[in-house]
Amino acid sequence: SPPPSGGAGTIEGFFSTRGNQIVDASGDVVRIAGVNWFGLETGSFAPHGLHARNWQDMMDQMAELGFNTIRLPFSLELLQGRVPSGMDTARNPDLAGLDGLQIMDRVVEYAGQIGLRIILDNHRSAAGAGPNANGLWHDGGYTEADWVEAWTSLAARYAGNPTVIGADLSNEPHNGTWGGGGPGDWTRAAERAGNAIHAANGDWLIFVEGVGSYRDDHYWWGGQLAGVRDDPVRLETPNKLVYSPHDYGNSIYGQPWFSEPGFPDNLAAEFDEHWGYIY
Repeated sequence: SPPPSGGAGTIEGFFSTRGNQIVDASGDVVRIAGVNWFGLETGSFAPHGLHARNWQDMMDQMAELGFNTIRLPFSLELLQGRVPSGMDTARNPDLAGLDGLQIMDRVVEYAGQIGLRIILDNHRSAAGAGPNANGLWHDGGYTEADWVEAWTSLAARYAGNPTVIGADLSNEPHNGTWGGGGPGDWTRAAERAGNAIHAANGDWLIFVEGVGSYRDDHYWWGGQLAGVRDDPVRLETPNKLVYSPHDYGNSIYGQPWFSEPGFPDNLAAEFDEHWGYIY
């Protein structure tokens, strides 16, 4: 049967970049319309909502609402065989007894059946909510080598499966520096991880978020990409890099530009300064 309306069933194969566009395997421009499905990164080790609803019903609704992609956060801890909790197995009997990674497999499998794509997002190291407490891409007893190894294993696990289109390397690494060398250099870490992923799976897009501050210019966690002007990320595999700025509304935090007299007409210039210019 055809995928639900909004599904990505007519979009061909794996994705690449062409200039400032994302294109499918046929060269047609793709618009990724993604919805975030939290849960696998938390201590419940399962997508949120399974206490109240059937997992496939929720995914069907995502497609019916016009989304074509799920950004699926996970923790490094999830990959260590952690068992989910808080799930209503009467509503989700086919997930009973599975560990968190096996549930990820099922989500990927069903997404492929209904025409949705998946972006995997390493949201944090140890299970919990939000980004790593130290604001870096590894924390809680996990090393950068653990992070790279986890990504490499997932890249190999889903290699050849066009449902999974890429890796959002780290959620909001806001205490990293953009360039500059040293252990806190997020730019070089992103290159190391991206190249390791591509050694195992050359098809994936590599999504690189921003940091929090660049040259004393503070911006949203994950949104500060002004450093790309001076020091872009360079991957060995061409046409696979996607910069992914995190930008939020004024309900999240009272940033100074929300209080300027020209608000909201000042937002376009604010965006362009920090990430929009890359386009």
